[in-house]
Amino acid sequence: MAGIVVKPRSRILHGHDWVFSSEVLKVFGNPADGDVISLKDGKDHLIGSAIYNSKSQIVARRFSRRRQDLDLDFFRRRIAQASEYRDRRNIDPKLRRVVWSESDGVPGVIMDRYGDDFVLQTLTLAMDMRKDLITAAMVDLFGDVAIVERNDAPVRKAEGLELRSGVLRGTPSQNAIEIEGVKFQVDLLRGHKTGFYLDQKHNYGTVADSARNRRVLDCFTNQGAFALTCARAGATEVAGVEENSENIAAAKRNAARNQLKIAWMQQDVFQFLRGAEKAGAAYDLIVLDPPSFTRTKSGVQDALRGYRELHTRAFKLLSKDGLLATFSCSHHVDNAAFLETITNALVDARRSARRLRRFDQAPDHPVLPTIPETEYLRGFFLEMMPGR
Repeated sequence: MAGIVVKPRSRILHGHDWVFSSEVLKVFGNPADGDVISLKDGKDHLIGSAIYNSKSQIVARRFSRRRQDLDLDFFRRRIAQASEYRDRRNIDPKLRRVVWSESDGVPGVIMDRYGDDFVLQTLTLAMDMRKDLITAAMVDLFGDVAIVERNDAPVRKAEGLELRSGVLRGTPSQNAIEIEGVKFQVDLLRGHKTGFYLDQKHNYGTVADSARNRRVLDCFTNQGAFALTCARAGATEVAGVEENSENIAAAKRNAARNQLKIAWMQQDVFQFLRGAEKAGAAYDLIVLDPPSFTRTKSGVQDALRGYRELHTRAFKLLSKDGLLATFSCSHHVDNAAFLETITNALVDARRSARRLRRFDQAPDHPVLPTIPETEYLRGFFLEMMPGR
């Protein structure tokens, strides 16, 4: 089998599963992009099997510590193991992320389930080349299901892959899901990510539990999940702000479906917050759940400036005992940097707060300590303190 020899002190020798181009000591056997290759250390010891792509900055992604091929049996086993893990966590079998890439030993494969419909993403070249094997394994395990392809994620470009979406198998029938008693319309072919933000599923209820009798502002509301669950939980007033017109339209449909009253505003959130401050508005619970502010390390400082302004303006709008639920899905902004930015914003706003809890991505998006890239969603729940 062709393969590569990694340099000493490469991250893969310390538990990670990626090999970057700068960590390659030698390529042997002339592997083709998309091939399964052997990984070896400088002493010619096998350290695993990986998928190879010379066009990517991540030239190899290990999927086994042994010699292993990517055949139908492999995909059946890995998908079954991933599903069983979620069964043990008591995650709804009909509404879950079934496979989460490296976290489930299938690098670049994301698989979400909505009822009897599945959404599949193959974000690495080797997995995209074996899409037929993956779908065959899914049918073997889950039966006669519909499978939608959502390979329109820009990250595919780093692997030299084109962007596309469509139906791979069957006829999708799932157009509604229910979370915390709220029904949401799901567009598997055009909705954000794979149709819904399943990584936040367990956080909607946590925030809504504190919404009763409060004035709520949901910023970057997307399809309105936080706003609607808070309204259903007994909030006195709820406003949702979102710049994207399609998202606002979806949020309005969801509100009508659940007979919930929300004040929807299609506007840039930063602009809205500046206007609300000038108008002397006040809220008892604000949710900040923006899209990623940076996809690269080089953009971290700009992202932190954006987060600082966002939080400063939110803190100024909160009542004396108001609550802030804030999230970041910018992987390169770690917990320490995010919390420091929040702290700086409190100083800028001349407010004090207590931290009530941390937020994490849902348990069907497991995090591997050896691969920090598997963790991307983080957040905090804060309660304002009276002025001193």
